[in-house]
Amino acid sequence: MTRIVIIGGGPGGYEAALVAAQLGAEVSVVDCDGLGGASVLTDCVPSKTLIATAEVMTTFDSSYEELGIIVADDTPPLEQAARVVGVDLGKVNRRVKRLALAQSHDITASVTRAGARVLRGRGRLDGRQATDGSRQVIVTSADGSEESLTADAVLIATGAHPREIPDALPDGKRILNWTQVYDLTELPEELIVVGSGVTGAEFAGAYQALGSRVTLVSSRDRVLPGEDPDAAAVLEDVFRRRGMNVMSRSRASSAKRVGDRVEVTLADGRVISGTHCLMAVGAIPNAEGMGLEEAGVRVKDSGHIWTDRVSRTSAPGVYAAGDVTGIFALASVAAMQGRIAMYHFLGDAVAPLDLKTVSSNVFTDPEIATVGYSQADVDSGKIDARVVKLPLLRNPRAKMQGIRDGFVKILCRPGTGIVVGGVVVAPRASELIHPISIAVDNNMTVEQIANAFTVYPSLSGSIAEVARQLHSRKHEDEG
Repeated sequence: MTRIVIIGGGPGGYEAALVAAQLGAEVSVVDCDGLGGASVLTDCVPSKTLIATAEVMTTFDSSYEELGIIVADDTPPLEQAARVVGVDLGKVNRRVKRLALAQSHDITASVTRAGARVLRGRGRLDGRQATDGSRQVIVTSADGSEESLTADAVLIATGAHPREIPDALPDGKRILNWTQVYDLTELPEELIVVGSGVTGAEFAGAYQALGSRVTLVSSRDRVLPGEDPDAAAVLEDVFRRRGMNVMSRSRASSAKRVGDRVEVTLADGRVISGTHCLMAVGAIPNAEGMGLEEAGVRVKDSGHIWTDRVSRTSAPGVYAAGDVTGIFALASVAAMQGRIAMYHFLGDAVAPLDLKTVSSNVFTDPEIATVGYSQADVDSGKIDARVVKLPLLRNPRAKMQGIRDGFVKILCRPGTGIVVGGVVVAPRASELIHPISIAVDNNMTVEQIANAFTVYPSLSGSIAEVARQLHSRKHEDEG
């Protein structure tokens, strides 16, 4: 029986374990925190659970008057602007942790039910490949005892951890990283968020919706510098309109506790004060102490493990998946990398990883969902594509629901009309992007999307309308 050892129990690891077990391999999963990894325990699942509460708050605050909802309130007339809905952050965070643990337990049950063995501890490679093609993995448990596992193939899926600034080290109470916010029992009165990437933007928007006064410190000229510029502009406008202090071109150099407050010093000498500070300045791959160099595994200058499109590393019989590879920090990509690795090693049919079919989502309000080629690819000349963007303001369903911000954008090839990318900015954009993802993955044309029935009224109707406009322009060009 083929022996597979998987180091790391996140999406890349547990999905690989399920595939390998189903294909008849003897599977061992080595994990130190609980199956599901950071994605389930401290990152994706917890943050989106917190954001779900924030989303309800935002929807209520922003649209209840417009929709004609009356809220009984005894607030004195001079204070009528006061919030009529509040949040118990301690209760919210207890729910967050409970759901994360429940998801981890469900994953563990699935993996063990499939026939895999789960070992609690830290794993590392021990030397190079043996003459019979096998490798040794050393598992160190919490009590210091060690166990050696023999593997025909090893998958490294150890993830990443929050990057730290030396002069702004988290203390878990006032200065926090994104794994520590769920220990808060009271809502931060004034929260400074350092970092305007996906993590920073999501938490900034969530805590603002929950009732914190938020300052978002961005070293770049806009929030979400890696996302579609039109989408980022919409979100930044929404943030500012809702009262967030967005500080662009402002790099934080340090953060320190001053009594019950935190002072963040910027590179230009300015000092910002708040009750709490969340550091969201990127992640570092968990590749140290893994015996990679001795095993012949190539590591990039960034610390990430190099892999090809079927998840192979430079060392025979060693694969890698997830954030430790630096390919695309998404749970869905990690899971696909893990599955591909097992399909490849065990001789099953496999398609190499294609990042141009990956859909992703920023869970802000409104959400930003993308797939395929981007506006930046078109602007830089990387791909020749036609682009149409349609604001949601024209959509009848959006009008009914009081939705004022957002749009649908589709990119297609001139001539053929094949869909190569798309952006949706809207509530539940993560759901609306799916038909565009299907189109990108299957080389469908805008004509095919335009001719498919949509429900009236629906937000998805805007996807069909954009496709119709692109199809009409194709005919205009041909004429």
